[in-house]
Amino acid sequence: MAALFKKKTVDDVIKEQNKELRGTQRAITRDRTALEKQEKQLELEIKKMAKTGNKDACRVLAKQLVQLRKQKTRTYAVSSKVTSMSTQTKLMNSQMKMAGAMSSTAKTMQAVNKKMDPQKTLQTMQNFQKENMKMEMTEEMINDTLDDIFDGSDDEEESQDIVNQVLDEIGIEISGKMAKAPSAGKGLPSASTSKTTTISDEEIERQLKALGVD
Repeated sequence: MAALFKKKTVDDVIKEQNKELRGTQRAITRDRTALEKQEKQLELEIKKMAKTGNKDACRVLAKQLVQLRKQKTRTYAVSSKVTSMSTQTKLMNSQMKMAGAMSSTAKTMQAVNKKMDPQKTLQTMQNFQKENMKMEMTEEMINDTLDDIFDGSDDEEESQDIVNQVLDEIGIEISGKMAKAPSAGKGLPSASTSKTTTISDEEIERQLKALGVD
């Protein structure tokens, strides 16, 4: 029941029209074939009447033949017209489809244009550019700070290496002497060895002079 009340689309109407035109074309072709058969029969009859000398019958049959041939010519004209109508219908269908596609495209473009506000889009792009510049500046500041930190650490380490190198150059014998010198733990006198491990003031002064301390 729903199919009976379904609204026909343009494609449905065009299909029905093309079907009717094809049916009309077939009917015209059948009529033309029948006329051609009658034409041949009349030609044979005219020949028979001519052989018998019946001129009146020949005139009547000749008039019928003329009318029949005119009708056959009309069938060709009508057939050509039907073919032209079918072609025009197909062209109109194609044009309507193109118009429909353009209409859908126009609606889509209108919807997109409504959603896209040029001012907001421009503002968004400007904000993006501004924030991007801020990020680049922040990144540059952080990189500079990190460079300063690591450069300072490198300078301090390099300075310490120079000090160690100088001390090594001037304190080769001192290092040997310091190796022999008692450590802080070992320098503490115990109850049993306080007499044997006691360092005199002269020895301390001599070691200080060796280290370059007056």
